[in-house]
Amino acid sequence: MRTLKIKNNQSVPVSGIPEMGYGAFLELNTGLVAEKTERHCVNYFGMSSGSGIKLICCIADDLEQVIHLSSCIVNATDPVPSFTAKLFCFEKFEREIHENFGLSYTDHPWLKPVRYAFDRADHSKTIANYPFYTIESEELHEVGVGPIHAGVIEPGHFRFICNGEQILHLEIQLGYQHRGIENLFLQKKQLNELAILAENIAGDTAVGHSTAFAQVWESLCGFKTTREIDFSRTIALELERIAIHTGDLSAVCTDIAYQLGSSVFGRLRTPIINFMQEWGGNRLSKGFIRPGQNRFPFTPELAERLMQVLDAFEPDFREMNDQLFSLPSALSRFERTGVVSFEDASNIGTVGMAARTSGVTRDIRSSHPHSLYPELRHEPIVKRHGDVYSRVQLRKNEVYQSIGYLRTLLDHVPVSSGNPELKTPGADLFTLSLVEGWRGEICHCAITGPKGELVHYKIKDPSFHNWLALALSVRNNEISDFPICNKSFNLSYAGHDL
Repeated sequence: MRTLKIKNNQSVPVSGIPEMGYGAFLELNTGLVAEKTERHCVNYFGMSSGSGIKLICCIADDLEQVIHLSSCIVNATDPVPSFTAKLFCFEKFEREIHENFGLSYTDHPWLKPVRYAFDRADHSKTIANYPFYTIESEELHEVGVGPIHAGVIEPGHFRFICNGEQILHLEIQLGYQHRGIENLFLQKKQLNELAILAENIAGDTAVGHSTAFAQVWESLCGFKTTREIDFSRTIALELERIAIHTGDLSAVCTDIAYQLGSSVFGRLRTPIINFMQEWGGNRLSKGFIRPGQNRFPFTPELAERLMQVLDAFEPDFREMNDQLFSLPSALSRFERTGVVSFEDASNIGTVGMAARTSGVTRDIRSSHPHSLYPELRHEPIVKRHGDVYSRVQLRKNEVYQSIGYLRTLLDHVPVSSGNPELKTPGADLFTLSLVEGWRGEICHCAITGPKGELVHYKIKDPSFHNWLALALSVRNNEISDFPICNKSFNLSYAGHDL
């Protein structure tokens, strides 16, 4: 049994992806992940192929810096053994395949709908009759939260099973606003329309998702990015990380009723996103990144302005963190609250911050680097305790790290030399792009047809991996600790409900 090994942002003929029987396909991919802790599934999806379903599995090896590709064709009416029975990290991928195509599994332990897509295989399964897990007991009670959110974000339902104030189990059901974005990628034909779709996959990750799409498109077109394009994208990714991490520190302070931290961190986020408006005309980086071009070249004058922003930001950020992390009442809410163990984080396949705060070293900037990250020689920050304190600490430390990267890059602003021609995508190609957004690993996969048109587009936001980590983190905690646990992850509803 063999796979096709590719690098991040490499295009290959679809016909070159090895195809095998389902039994060999299952053993190969579960074996790859089980063999090394440095391997994990970055995407696993199905697409229609004649009267069957073509399954494509993408396993990343973070040490070798390659992605293993393999495929299989199955009949939707024939139940098959599940990957999940061997390794639980595949559970949500297989649930999505089941929901979209009706493929049944003989031994999947948790075969429930994921998104309630409009074109799902079984329309009798609706979000109104979602099969929540229950425990029959006179001593236990259920608490439902949502789907209408107390704030302004998307809906999601959280069903707690509690013994008094203690949470025994939490099940999270999303899918209330399935937007059909992946199908829209096939319907829209103008490149600018596709780029606009990409930056709206998750509004707080506009740079991360639009970078992934740009890299996919450029790979399909055989386009080599210039240094100034890579420079601008690296700067923008790290600014997005600083802005969201700082905003999340504000929100965490709000959840523990620490008004000073809430106000100061909230105020500090503003000059970072205001700089993005000065640079590219939009505080949330909309319209900023487009394939094959650098719409807003970074100039020495912008470098000087960003240095001024960072010089004003950093001392206030340090002072506020010194206050927060020396406050006993704050530490008592953070420490040993919402713990996700290394074993659980590994078994369920967490990525990004959720992985690194539980001791799992997983960061695309070092394992499958792109743009200028090879030059920065990024070293992931890893925490070991898996609690709210670790997740808050990680945000603080990554902000310092990002500031350091920005200062290094700003010493050598490249001169704009124009953009090479962007050709049309090649025919019958597969490509995959991995980007480390502020939440974690983003993966976009694309397949083109005989005329270079998109025939399949698959998106994975890091939240797809990490919602289960939140559910596990609250077990044996008091229900009053749920808001701080939830905010310490800050996962995306929109990035899940594609």
